[in-house]
Order: sequence, then C-alpha cells, then structure tokens
Amino acid sequence: MKTDKIIEIKNLCYEYTEDDEVPVLSDFNLSVKRGSFTVILGHNGSGKSTLAKLMNGLFKPSSGTVEIDGMLTSDDEYEIEIKRRVGLVFQNPDNQIISSIVEEDVAFGPENLGFAPDEIRKRVDAALKAVNMYEFRKSAPHNLSGGQKQRVAIAGILSMTPECIVLDEPTAMLDPQGRKEVLSALINLNKEKNITIVLITHFMEEAQFADRVLVMSNGRITGDGAPNEIFSQTDLLKEAGLSIPQTTELLSILKENGISVENGIISIDECAKEILKFLN
Repeated sequence: MKTDKIIEIKNLCYEYTEDDEVPVLSDFNLSVKRGSFTVILGHNGSGKSTLAKLMNGLFKPSSGTVEIDGMLTSDDEYEIEIKRRVGLVFQNPDNQIISSIVEEDVAFGPENLGFAPDEIRKRVDAALKAVNMYEFRKSAPHNLSGGQKQRVAIAGILSMTPECIVLDEPTAMLDPQGRKEVLSALINLNKEKNITIVLITHFMEEAQFADRVLVMSNGRITGDGAPNEIFSQTDLLKEAGLSIPQTTELLSILKENGISVENGIISIDECAKEILKFLN
C-alpha cells in the first residue's frame, strides 16, 4: 500500500571509501511527500549531488536506509523498479542522450523495460509532448539548444512513467532562456501530471516555485521550509555559502530599518508589489 511519502531516508551515512575520515552524509534523515515540488539548495561540496544519486539507488548507503515506496535501494531485487519509479536527470544532457535521433533516445528506456512497440510509441509521443518537444522528434540532438537537449533528457525519463524525477543541477549549463524552458516543463509535470519533483539547484529564483526548500551544508540539512520562510533567513543562506537574491536582500534591509514589508520574497514583481504596498 502506497503512503504519502515516496522517498524515506533514515539514519543515512554515506562514504565514498572506508578510509574517508568524514562521511559525505552522516545520520541524515529526510522524507519527500508524493506529488510535492522540493528544491534543494547548497554550495559545491555540500552533499546534495551525492544525495540525488542515493535517491534513485545509483549510490547505496554505507549505513542507514533509503526507501522508495517501501523498497530498500540496498536490495538488488528492487533495483530496476526503483529506477523506474525515481528517474535521475544530470547536469549535462550530453551525458544522458545516447541516440542520434530524439525519438530513438526517448524510446531507449521503455525498450529496455521490454514494452511492446505500440506501447513504446505511445510513451515516446506522450513524453515528448509533455515537455513540448514533439515537433523535434525526428531531429538530431546535436542540433538542439541546451534547453531543448535537457527537455529531451527529461522526456527519456518520462517515457518510463516515473512517479518522481530527481534533477541534479539541470539548468547549470543553460542560458536564461534554456533555464526558463526546463523550469516551465518541471512545473507543468508537477502540477498537471502530479509527478514528484526534487530539483537540486544553485539558482535561487528557481526555488520560488517549490512547495518546500531545503538548504544543505556540510552533509546535513540546515534549513527546511516554504520558500518565503527560507529566504527570510538571510543569515542561514549566507552561512551555507549561498548568494542572497537582490530582492530578498533589499526587503530584509528595509525590514531591519523598521519598514513594514514581508521579506523572503524572491520574485522581482512580488518585491515591487510589496514596496508599493508600503508606499501607498
């Protein structure tokens, strides 16, 4: 029976080798609610990319447990099913796209799962339409923009009908337009398809669309809350080595000087509305 938690991490410890003096993650606990949109923020070396790989069984815990719908990632019996339920998208789409034609690449996962040709066709078309890449199905991936390639990589995961997609810095190598395209696709998948999204990013503005924001530092969670709750804690963000959005910094300074405004806002439009509300 399914619970409302799709990912459950308990007392997790992870070390790359037994000789590591300090584990990457230690006594780590986290649950991810089904259908949620979670953003994880953290500087390089905070352990967030390691966490992403642990979430779909690519890495196995040194101790403690990671459960996907009650299935332990450490149990080889569930390996294929876990990777089908939790898809992982990497930073560089070129490392994930393996075919010379878009639709062939998206079909790779369902083919390996043994689906019939008619079912594969349906899955490929549906996945490409979900990320607005259907018109490029006959294209060569190397002719696509960075944002388009990343959407093809997401479609490749979607074709296996996952319940959750974990994305490790998927917009880090993209220009602003490419980032906008990918983020729009993720929001749509979450809201329209009820797919659980776990987005690891260092772009603060991407967190404003989340239900929940986690801040990681030195292998542990130092902040956990709604976007406005997290971004109102500028000291927390600075201690984690993260850059404060200018909108958040501005509203924080105004509030510190006795001006009645809501801080923790990331959006420029929302920041402008908050200032206008005070002025009026």
